[in-house]
Amino acid sequence: MSEPKIPPAAVPETGGSAPPGAATRNPLSALGEARHLGLLVALGLLIIVGLVTRPENFATTSNLVSILSLAATIGVITVGATFVIIGGGIDLSVGALMALASVWATTLATQEYGPFVMVICALLVGTGAGLVNGLLIAYGRLVPFIATLAMLVAARGLAQRMSDRKTQLIQSGNTALVDLSTTRVLGIPLLVYIFALVVVLGWILLNRTTFGRRTYAVGGNPEAARLAGIDVRRHTMLLYALSGLTCGIAAVLIMARTTTGSSTHGDLYELDAIAAVIIGGTLLTGGRGTIIGSILGLLIFTLITNLFILNGLNTSDQLIAKGLIIVVAVLLQRRNLKERAP
Repeated sequence: MSEPKIPPAAVPETGGSAPPGAATRNPLSALGEARHLGLLVALGLLIIVGLVTRPENFATTSNLVSILSLAATIGVITVGATFVIIGGGIDLSVGALMALASVWATTLATQEYGPFVMVICALLVGTGAGLVNGLLIAYGRLVPFIATLAMLVAARGLAQRMSDRKTQLIQSGNTALVDLSTTRVLGIPLLVYIFALVVVLGWILLNRTTFGRRTYAVGGNPEAARLAGIDVRRHTMLLYALSGLTCGIAAVLIMARTTTGSSTHGDLYELDAIAAVIIGGTLLTGGRGTIIGSILGLLIFTLITNLFILNGLNTSDQLIAKGLIIVVAVLLQRRNLKERAP
């Protein structure tokens, strides 16, 4: 059976790849490139601030590795969040799913089977919980905000119950998992390479496959996508399962970094992931966004966190600054939409 042809109304203009057969340059693609340039300028300014305020601490190899390691864990989640938001949804449960996957994978019963089973366990738990989110939203007709908020509370509670609110240490026989954080290639930990691989695969999936085109279509105009022959409910379910999978991968990375599984892992990660996606130019209403923009937004947030720590600033002020950045990013999105409105 041939691939259903998606009419122009079903494929929103995006910052990503243009639909096949497009004869002219997408004007919003140029807008996306301009936004990426703006994000790079913002990154450059933050680097200058770091070099001026803490040159002895900021411009060091250990600090660079620290920034990349922190970005790797949240960044994997950000890739999944980008797909969900482009598809017109939202996932508030990502931090709790990562915590649940880490706790489940570090229980004594799981650790007895070795690091490979621990990794598979984390991936299955994350994907399974994401699939539950997708089923509730796509087929249960629950609002994504409510469904994922309920999952956030339930997953965090289940993680606390399983661990008895205690931190679970990785046993000495499972050091192969810890090696992801301690082993370095060209001075960079393996977990950073895993993050880079996830980003590359996410970019390919979004920009070079039918799944990616359908994601833009579903987020831009679900009804037009349905009329074009896309199973909108099934695709929505798969988007949340993909988000859950990235949470499982992030759980593996944080277990490697901390050598623990804990119900406190991933606290407020949903804030950082969603904020990075928004700052990167993805519309909250869906239909437009890029993986590259989201990663640049993530690096901005990670650098802000690093600068606050190096300069000994209050954590509360850091949260206020991040909140203001999110508000400004949303206001800029609204202004851009109004300017493009006929």
